Amino acid sequence: NWSDRNTCVLFGDGAGAAVVQATTEEKGILGTFLSGDGSLANLLHIPFGGTKVPLTRENVELKQQYIQMAGSEVFKSAVRAMEDAAVHVILKAGLSTEEIDLVIPHQANIRIIEALARRLKLPMEKVYVNIDRYGNTSSASVPIALDEARKKGLIKEGSNTVLVAFGGGFTWGSALIKW
Repeated sequence: NWSDRNTCVLFGDGAGAAVVQATTEEKGILGTFLSGDGSLANLLHIPFGGTKVPLTRENVELKQQYIQMAGSEVFKSAVRAMEDAAVHVILKAGLSTEEIDLVIPHQANIRIIEALARRLKLPMEKVYVNIDRYGNTSSASVPIALDEARKKGLIKEGSNTVLVAFGGGFTWGSALIKW
C-alpha cells in the first residue's frame, strides 16, 4: 500500500529456493524448529484477501488487502522469537552459540538483526546482512542471503550455520546446517 509509509518503503522483491537431499555423511540439517502464536497475528497481517475474508469490490476500496504492521511490537516479538528459535535449534543439535560459524537471519530490519546478534552474544561478523542492498524480501530473504554467503566463501566445509526467520501470523522458525 503506497499510502502506508510504515510498510511501503520496507519491502523489496525477490525469490529464493534451496535444494536439499539426504546424506549419510556427518553433515546436513542437524535440526529444525517451527513455532507460532496466533494471538499475535494482528502485529503483522493482511486483513482481507484470504479464505476468511475474500476480496470484494467494497473491501478493496478500504485498502485492507495490504500488509499491516505494528512496527514496535513486531520488533520486540521478532527479536524474542528469532532468539528463541536460534537457541532452540542450537541446543537441539547439542551445540553452543560459540560453535556457530554464521547466522543467516530474516532480513527484516537491521535493528532486529543487531538485537538478535547481541542476545545470542555473537559478533556481527558472524551474522550475514544484505538488507541494505535489497530491503526486506519477505520469505525470500534467507535463501537469497544463504546463496550470497556461500558464493562469498563465508560458508566452508564443516561450518555450522543457523537460518532463522519470523513472519506474519505470527510465526517463526530456524534450521541448523552443518556443511
